[in-house]
Amino acid sequence: MSELPLRQLLAHRPFLFYFVGRGFSRFAAQMATVALGWQVYAMTGSAFHLGLMGLAQFVPVALLVFVAGHAADRYDRQRVVQVCQIAQGIAAGFLCWGSWEGWLTVPAIYAVVALLGVATAFESPATAALLTGVAPKGEFQRAAALSTGMFQVAVISGPALGGFAYAVTPALPYAVMAVFWLIGSVLNGAIRLEAPPGARPQPRLAGLFAGIGFVRGERAILGTISLDMFAVLLGGATALMPIYAADILQTGPWGLGFLRAAPAVGALAMTAVLARRAITRRVGMRMLQAVVVFGIGTLVFALSRDMALTLGALVVMGAADTVSVVIRHSLVQLRTPDEMRGRVGAVNYLFINASNQLGEFESGMTAALFGTVPAAVLGGLGTIGVALLWMRLFPELRVIERLE
Repeated sequence: MSELPLRQLLAHRPFLFYFVGRGFSRFAAQMATVALGWQVYAMTGSAFHLGLMGLAQFVPVALLVFVAGHAADRYDRQRVVQVCQIAQGIAAGFLCWGSWEGWLTVPAIYAVVALLGVATAFESPATAALLTGVAPKGEFQRAAALSTGMFQVAVISGPALGGFAYAVTPALPYAVMAVFWLIGSVLNGAIRLEAPPGARPQPRLAGLFAGIGFVRGERAILGTISLDMFAVLLGGATALMPIYAADILQTGPWGLGFLRAAPAVGALAMTAVLARRAITRRVGMRMLQAVVVFGIGTLVFALSRDMALTLGALVVMGAADTVSVVIRHSLVQLRTPDEMRGRVGAVNYLFINASNQLGEFESGMTAALFGTVPAAVLGGLGTIGVALLWMRLFPELRVIERLE
């Protein structure tokens, strides 16, 4: 099947509503990271309270992710996403009201953060599973690339927008977040699927963990998810960016801003390439090769003492990571039956979310034990080693030729 021109892909109404609605939701979530963190620190002056805020959001995700995956398979995924975004919008409105009136307290913020964590736990697997229904037939990979690109735009711009809004008044970012989430909910509600899903399985307790059994039985999916999990776990050297900016590159806060933006620039550039031309041959090997390139980029980042070279390495890392993410997401979704996509997506989300958290912890602990540069070098070598090992452990990945 020939590829649609990019403008026609974006003009496909179900995908367009999904794409823009997800964009508003991601912008709101990225604004929240800045506004909530800044406000809690301004109220307490305590890094410990910032850590508790992260814990308050992560615990509901860890506890409810399998229930959320089952809900995405049992109920209308559009409505699940819509309800989550409405709940997030109401929560943001509550924060706006409390900040404007001056009665908002730290415990109240923790409670709202926990609610946002619950909504995120349900929204993520339903959103991932919904993409297969809104993408035109044969265009899932490019649709996934565009969706990934929108996420990167939100990562770059959302925190800046939240910071500028907070500088005007602490209530303003929450008002913008509320509007963004409510717009997202309206757009998701407007989606009309061309091929509505069939009957959903009846909710049973054993069905909550069916995603784990399915992943264990499908070696290509198991290899894909575990490859990304271990690569992220070992490749978290970018968590050491503040140390590189201050002590190694000696650039100061402005340099740290450039370092943090560089991977997203590479990701956006690769998104533009993949959105125009999908990978159509040897996709399994391309995913494994992308992880190797990511590891090589990490090594260059670790050893570089030149700002331009470091930025170039980070751009390459962002581009390689995008190739891996797009292929992984496409492979997992397209090789999973529709009635299982929510629960498999929940397994994937839990593994990747946990590895992101643990990857930063691993990098910090390794740096404390062996030093910053050795820790980053070990992370790069570990990422390359995982990719090479997975080529042997999961030969199924090497021989995957096409996704569609």
